[in-house]
Amino acid sequence: MRKLGMSLAALGLAAAGLLVPATSAQASAASNHCNDIWPGRNGYVYAYDSTYCYNKLGSAAGNDADWGASGGGFENARDKASSVLNAGYTGDLSTVKFYWWQNYENGYACISAGEFFVDDLSRNEFTDGNNVNNNIRSHKWVNSCDNWMH
Repeated sequence: MRKLGMSLAALGLAAAGLLVPATSAQASAASNHCNDIWPGRNGYVYAYDSTYCYNKLGSAAGNDADWGASGGGFENARDKASSVLNAGYTGDLSTVKFYWWQNYENGYACISAGEFFVDDLSRNEFTDGNNVNNNIRSHKWVNSCDNWMH
């Protein structure tokens, strides 16, 4: 009976060992989706409804003062973004500053052209302490920032 118990325990550990790599592989594949859809430097910022750059909400080459209004690239996207991608050109105005409120007000958080994307906004906070995930209401292109997302 003791051998049977030890065999079952060993089988359980082996099964658990097989599950961990599969889960890690799935997470790795999901996080690579932002890399897979990278458009190259085209001057646009993109936002996605889901983490890992799935379910595109919109894109814009310019600023957008209200992600809930039409005309700025992110119509009906207010408070929905869970990942973002910066395909802007390097040099002047290559950083995207995302704001917690319309008209570039209240807290902000940024992504540089060199960062390329943030695949999960829930890991980041605006300068006012609010979580960035599902809370972006406007964005603009700037030259510098002091609150970088990762």
